[in-house]
Amino acid sequence: MCLAVPAKIIEKNNMMATVDVEGIKRQISLMLLPDAQTGDFVLMHAGFAIQLIDKQEAEITTQLLKEVSLDDA
Repeated sequence: MCLAVPAKIIEKNNMMATVDVEGIKRQISLMLLPDAQTGDFVLMHAGFAIQLIDKQEAEITTQLLKEVSLDDA
């Protein structure tokens, strides 16, 4: 199963960004979303930002993922 997770861009350097996912920071590519800016929320999949989303959608999706992970425990 493939899964994209919400992430907030906290730093941008050309086509790379540092994103925060629930306190975990990692580098991802912005090649598919070159207009994304610091502070934007994106869906991250396989090291790429694949879609811009708003803060509310990011929060709802993050909460749903937490609920699913608790159900599997």
